[in-house]
Amino acid sequence: MKTPGLFDLTGRVAVVTGGNGGIGRGIALGLAEAGAAVAVLGRNAEKNQRVLSELRAIGVQSMSVTVDVTDRDGLEPAFNRVESELGSIGILVNNAGNVSLSGGVLQEKPEDWDNVIETQLNAVFLLSKLAARSMVKSKSGKIINIGSMYSFFGSGLVPSYSAAKGAIVQLTKSMAIELAPHNIQVNAIAPGWIETDMTAPVRSMPMNDEILGRTPAGRWGQPKEVAGTAVYLASRASDFVTGTTIRVDGGYAIR
Repeated sequence: MKTPGLFDLTGRVAVVTGGNGGIGRGIALGLAEAGAAVAVLGRNAEKNQRVLSELRAIGVQSMSVTVDVTDRDGLEPAFNRVESELGSIGILVNNAGNVSLSGGVLQEKPEDWDNVIETQLNAVFLLSKLAARSMVKSKSGKIINIGSMYSFFGSGLVPSYSAAKGAIVQLTKSMAIELAPHNIQVNAIAPGWIETDMTAPVRSMPMNDEILGRTPAGRWGQPKEVAGTAVYLASRASDFVTGTTIRVDGGYAIR
């Protein structure tokens, strides 16, 4: 019998939050192409169904759960439903995100700050806690958090977003230390400037020229270009990699 490849995810169950569009959709499809059963968690039922059709076309078990990650009471039932239909969760990708393009702390409303922190940081903590319970029982698991270039650089335009993404790196390190004895690896991906609906406003702003000029690749990235790193971090190829943040940015951060 042929030994499964290092990147083969056959038999694994993955949950991707915000997996119905942008980077999340790219990762969900990438995990499915590697053989994983994939559950997409998203708040837009119509978008959930569209990506679900794409996942089923790949030929893997898949499902979607319509849930807002800021709805704390809805998170555990969503996980229970996934495990009931697909099996024990072995891969969690904390991708769901939003942004408040407020222009800075002087302009940002407290309620907008709270919503971004709840979506981008608090939900990661709560979802990871739920997933880790199953992973501890099976003595294996992969948690992948999605950071940003603003995990490293400050921003005067989106302070809540950059605060949350900076915290993601530290939370990733902390969870990695705690969960390593249980054979659970926790890592993060920091995408550069990727073409998604959320970044569309930036592409029509003057800073677009600055982004392109600073990025050695000379272009914006595509969501599918983040998927390969996610597959690596979800696979046994990364079993001795934990607590790290991998930049997928076309070289943006080296200048």
